[in-house]
Amino acid sequence: MKLSRRVARFNRLVTNRIQGLYAWLLPPWAVILHQGRRSGRRYRTPVLAFRCDRTLVIALVYGEESDWLRNLQAGGGQVIRAGRAFRVGLPKVIETSDVAELARLSPLARAYCRRAKKLAVLAIGEPQPGFGPRWSARE
Repeated sequence: MKLSRRVARFNRLVTNRIQGLYAWLLPPWAVILHQGRRSGRRYRTPVLAFRCDRTLVIALVYGEESDWLRNLQAGGGQVIRAGRAFRVGLPKVIETSDVAELARLSPLARAYCRRAKKLAVLAIGEPQPGFGPRWSARE
């Protein structure tokens, strides 16, 4: 089930601001830190991200048109989860029917991810120094 772009706009303007207050601390929530492809502006997007080993699995409930996904594909970024910042590699988009990735998730996470047609899989790098949602300009 893909949610409409109208819902995505509302969430970007209203819901994300509220979720941004706690998402960086409470798993399975995470905050994706990414830089705009054209503007160069920095953005913070809260998402539900399920971790298995050194990867994060994110259901693409708005489809592949999400700005955070396109920005990560263009230049990478960071993720803050449970108060720790990590570098992430370029996202790999896979079909939800690929049971190999879903089999490693908890039953609740699998049920949520099956609601989307595609998933984004991010490889997590080593933890970055510092604590909290601040994103330094140093790359």
